[in-house]
Amino acid sequence: MKLLKEKQPGVDAVIEAWIPRHFDERNIERILGKPSFVYDVETAGKSVNALLWDILDRGGKRWRPVLLLLTAEAIGGKQAAEKAKDFVILPEVVHNGTLVCDDVEDSSEMRRGKPCLNITYGVDLAVNAGNSMYFIPLKVLMENKVLSDKQKVKLYEVYSQEMINVSYGQGFDIYWHKGLAKKVTQDQYLQMCAYKTGCLARMSAKMGVILGGGNDSVVEAAGKFAEAVGIAFQIQDDILNLEGDEEKYGKEIGGDVTEGKRTLMVIHSLEHGSAKDGERLIEILNGHTRDQKQIMEAIALMKKTNSIAYSAGFAKKLVEKAWANFEKHLKPSEAKEYLQSFANFMINREV
Repeated sequence: MKLLKEKQPGVDAVIEAWIPRHFDERNIERILGKPSFVYDVETAGKSVNALLWDILDRGGKRWRPVLLLLTAEAIGGKQAAEKAKDFVILPEVVHNGTLVCDDVEDSSEMRRGKPCLNITYGVDLAVNAGNSMYFIPLKVLMENKVLSDKQKVKLYEVYSQEMINVSYGQGFDIYWHKGLAKKVTQDQYLQMCAYKTGCLARMSAKMGVILGGGNDSVVEAAGKFAEAVGIAFQIQDDILNLEGDEEKYGKEIGGDVTEGKRTLMVIHSLEHGSAKDGERLIEILNGHTRDQKQIMEAIALMKKTNSIAYSAGFAKKLVEKAWANFEKHLKPSEAKEYLQSFANFMINREV
């Protein structure tokens, strides 16, 4: 947490250097190019940038950009981390864009203690702003004059593939929590997490290795490690949603039950509980209830099968295995030590 807090101002400064809070006649052209006619500068800022900064200013851990920087440093030293600095905008801004779109898709009302953008600005402007956050960060790659053509192509390939993956991961998750799939297995759930949550972690680590000068085998090992971290982050997030401290967690406890999400705890409980309990759990999830009594009943059913403890243990083993494979490629360094601590934090965090 100390490292994340130390790095956050630097990450935010990079984002602001590339995405201005307020447009003027000069900086609007950096984002949009020269106009064929004339820009409505005020509207451009209020219809897109204001929404971007609304969600970005609400905080967040900024762990994906820190993962990128640590990976670059672990591979190529502090000089590589400095070279990678501007690229933190990619995973962080894209991540926040997915949150904006996710809130629209889930009809959510609160995000990080404030009304969601779709509530404050309307669904139309929120969707547009969320989508813009997938593309504006590419300016950092488009304008880079230092990287080799080979590195640029690799970075574009990583970005494009992970953005395809995140859309499918979100699609799986939505389809399942609508109750449209007859059954979801543990491995199918893990693949969904690998795409929905793991992909931006994977993007961060792979980009870090590419920017640090690592070869293809190291890129893949870093990707697998970061994927495991992303999956573990999702599992821990799902656990906190059921039994976390609401004040620390910053979200409504039991919200995943209301959404009907098929989490690892749900899948494990359905596979190891009685048929009667399983039918009742599915009934509550498919009902998308906000009734606190029913939500607590669903949580109790998952605890009855020890599914929450099982999920925590599974996440720990997943990360430990991936780290053992990745660390073989890293020389001893402070960045390597931070990466290992970073992985441990993801499976033990309370916020």
